[in-house]
Amino acid sequence: MRNALTAHTWLGLLVGGLMYLVCLSGALLVFLAELERWEQPAVSEFMEFDTAAAERAFNQAILDPDFVTEHMYLILPTSDVPRLRISSEDASYFLNADGSRGLDERNGFSEMLVGLHLYLHLPESWGIVLVSSLGALLVGLIISGILAHPKIFRDAFALRLGGNRLLTQTDIHNRLSVWGLPFHLLIAVTGAYFGLALINLGVLAELVYDGDREAIVETVFSPDPEVNSGAGPVRIVEPLQEIVARHPDATPEMILVHDAGEAGQHLSISATHAGRLIYAENYRFDADGKFLTTDGYADGPAGKQVVYSIYQLHFGWFAGIWVKLAYGLLGLALAVVSTTGINAWLARRGELTALDDAWTGFVWGTPLAIAAAGLAEIVLGSSGTLCLWLVLLAATGAALAWRDPQTSRRRLQQLLVVVLAALVIGHGLRFQEAALRGIGLAGNLVLAGFAAGLAAWLYRTRHRIAAQERAVSGSV
Repeated sequence: MRNALTAHTWLGLLVGGLMYLVCLSGALLVFLAELERWEQPAVSEFMEFDTAAAERAFNQAILDPDFVTEHMYLILPTSDVPRLRISSEDASYFLNADGSRGLDERNGFSEMLVGLHLYLHLPESWGIVLVSSLGALLVGLIISGILAHPKIFRDAFALRLGGNRLLTQTDIHNRLSVWGLPFHLLIAVTGAYFGLALINLGVLAELVYDGDREAIVETVFSPDPEVNSGAGPVRIVEPLQEIVARHPDATPEMILVHDAGEAGQHLSISATHAGRLIYAENYRFDADGKFLTTDGYADGPAGKQVVYSIYQLHFGWFAGIWVKLAYGLLGLALAVVSTTGINAWLARRGELTALDDAWTGFVWGTPLAIAAAGLAEIVLGSSGTLCLWLVLLAATGAALAWRDPQTSRRRLQQLLVVVLAALVIGHGLRFQEAALRGIGLAGNLVLAGFAAGLAAWLYRTRHRIAAQERAVSGSV
C-alpha cells in the first residue's frame, strides 16, 4: 500500500497542474456550442432555410479563387447551433435564411479554449500527444488512488470541512474522486484515445500493414471514393433530400466538399442519427448529387461505431442540455480533484514556501486568465491566447511577491469578479440589443450570477475573519 501511495503522490505532482488546465477548459468546452453563439450573438438564427439559395451561395464560395481551399464546408443549422455557415480552411462567414451573406465568423475565444484543452497551445502534432498522455496518466492515478486508499469507498460520505487544512483538502479530493469515479475513468480513457491513437495506429501499421499507415487509416475511417465529377458547381439539394428519404431518423449537419473546384470533387454529408452515440454517419455523393456510399459508422463493424462515438462520449454531446450540465459539473469536480490533491500534499509538508505561493497564483490565476482572454478577444479584439498566458504568468508572479497564499487567493478572486463584470458590461456595449436577448442574455446572466456569487462569498468571508480577529484581540 505504501508503494501505491508513493506512486500516486508523484504521479499527482507530475500531472496536477496540467490536468487542472485541461479539466477546467474541458468543463467549459462541454458548452462549446453555447459559447460560440454567445461570443457572436448578433448572428441570424433559424432552422428552416432556402436550400436552393444556400446551394448557389456555396457554389459562389467554391468558385471564388480568393476564398476556396481544398476542403469547403457548408455547416447546416442544428438545434444546438441554429446557424447556417460557409467555411474554407482559412475563413468562415454566415448565411441568412434566404442565402444572402451574413456576418463573418468571429470565434477567437472559443478557438482559444479548444486549443488550450486539446493542445495546451503547443504545436498540434505533439501537443495533442501530451494532453492524451495526461488522460493515460489519469487512468493510472485512478487505479493507484483506489489501491492506496482501501477505505475510500467506505468513507465516501465522510467530509470534514472547516478544520485542519490537510484533512479538508484530503476529504474533498477523496470524496469527489469517489463520487465521480465512473465519469473520471470515462474521460481519462476517451481523452487518452485522441492523441495516443495516432501512435497506436503507427505501431499497428508496422506490425500488420508493412508500415503502410494509410492502409490502416482507411480500414478505420474509410478511403475517399474514386469519382469522375467535373470542376463545375456541386449539387446539394437532391443529396439532402435523398438522405432524409432513406433515413428519416437522420439529421444532416455538415456538407464537406473534397477537392473543391477541381475535377474529381465529391461530397461527404455528415448526418446525426437519433438515439445513436456516433458523432455522425458520412454519406458520399459525387458533385452531380449521385449517391456513392457511406462510411459505415452507423451500421458498419462495431470497431468503427465505437471509434466514431468517442468524441460524443468525451464531451457529453449526445443527450441534450441535462447531460451537458452533468458533464460540466463533473468536469469542474475533476478540476477540483486535480488541485486538492496537490493542496493536500503541500499541507502535509507542514510549512509554507514559495511553492505554496506559486501554486495559489496558478490555481486562481487560471480562471482569471480565461476571463481576461474572453475580455481581450470579444470586447477588445486582441489575442486571447497571448492574454491568457500573460495574465497567468502575472498572477503567479504576483502571488510569489505577496508571499501569503490567503492574501493571494483573496486578491485574485477579487480581480476575477472585476474582470467578469467588465466582460459582461463590455459584451453588452459591443453587441447592445443582441446581448440582451436569447443566448446573449443567457450567457451574460450566467457570468453575472457567478461574479455576484463570488463577490458575496468574499464579502461574508472578510467579515467572518474580521469578527474572529476582533474576538481574539478582545480576549487578549
